[in-house]
Amino acid sequence: MLQRKWITMLLITCNLLITAQVKSSEIVINNVSGEKETLVVDILKLILSKSDPQVTIRQYPEALPTSRLEDEVKLGNIDVMWAGINNHLDESFMTVRIPILKGLLGHRIFIIRKDQQSKFNNVKTLDDLKKLNAGQGTQWGDTAILKAASVPVITTLKYPNLFYMLEGGRFDYFPRAIHEPWSEVASRPELNLTVEKNIMLVYPFAMYFFVEKNNQALHEKLTQGFEMAIADGSFDELFFSNQQIKDALSKTHFKNRIIIKIPNGAMHPDTPIDRPELWLDPTSL
Repeated sequence: MLQRKWITMLLITCNLLITAQVKSSEIVINNVSGEKETLVVDILKLILSKSDPQVTIRQYPEALPTSRLEDEVKLGNIDVMWAGINNHLDESFMTVRIPILKGLLGHRIFIIRKDQQSKFNNVKTLDDLKKLNAGQGTQWGDTAILKAASVPVITTLKYPNLFYMLEGGRFDYFPRAIHEPWSEVASRPELNLTVEKNIMLVYPFAMYFFVEKNNQALHEKLTQGFEMAIADGSFDELFFSNQQIKDALSKTHFKNRIIIKIPNGAMHPDTPIDRPELWLDPTSL
């Protein structure tokens, strides 16, 4: 009887250990779709393969908006999230301070209405741009950057609304990172939208991975894996071989665009601006 009880307890203990091991090797992220989100997930898979080859990634059952996503990370139901940096995120989470997309989010070209290109042909300076209204998400980090530079901004909470608001004339242009507008316009053929041809708005901006504030182990795992992928060249290989990035770099025509620069006063003092290998340099492309 005692022997059977001991064997039962041993089996329970073994099952608990196995369950714990399975859970520890699984990373839960938000439910995402689309080319740009797939690229971030591919980068996450790459860096985890360097620091923990056994880990698996599972998507949450539903796609969560930003506010709920943050809550679920704090509760431990989601392990990793990613977003453009802002002070709120820096204070609320642990930041893996390596730009996921090489600062690509700070290189902006515009989605505009098809009949409005002539309006933008006359934009040569920041003062010229300030005569027009941008459209942005209310909680996006770059919205604060534009406002701080006195660029007029019309906002909405829901990302899909911005395309319809633009077509409806609520604002003049929708600034997008250079890898975003082509597919966004193509996926909405019913709307009278196109990509502006002459201007690129540039400011320092990074998208980072974030983890729960006390999850030091995962933070170290992500940081270590990212550094390994940068050092062995596999990150650059993945990034520049991505079809979305290749198309964006080809279509943007950097040398033909007027570059308008604005500062980003919200950049954290620990931002690794002294590491050029982490950032996109359009002049070298």
